[in-house]
Amino acid sequence: MGKPLAAKLKRPRILRLLLAQFVVVCAVTGLGAYTGGLAVAVSALLGGGVALLPNAYFAWRAFRYQGAQHTRNIIKSFYRAEAGKFGLTVVLFTLVFVIVPPSNPAFFFGAYVATLFVHWLGPWLLQRPSHT
Repeated sequence: MGKPLAAKLKRPRILRLLLAQFVVVCAVTGLGAYTGGLAVAVSALLGGGVALLPNAYFAWRAFRYQGAQHTRNIIKSFYRAEAGKFGLTVVLFTLVFVIVPPSNPAFFFGAYVATLFVHWLGPWLLQRPSHT
């Protein structure tokens, strides 16, 4: 018989999750612009950005390695990605509240929370289409 085929796990479709978060940020920003004008839209955009940017960093950092031979690197990259995501979130919150305080905290935090809630859709967004 031939040699056994190596199992190859495909990387998760993280880009779909990030794109969904981006769509939510745009939607809440548009809602803010419609209901309260530019200042409210900026608040929503900043709130969504504080959620989206650290998640994008995590995805970039955590999924750099693939395969069983990189198990240690995968584990290290996840820990570093999570630490970096946390640090980036703290820095972004600090920058927003020091440099550009949101004019509408409800839209700022609403966009932040709505963007984070997209993770609940993760299993659905990351699944691969079945080929039957």
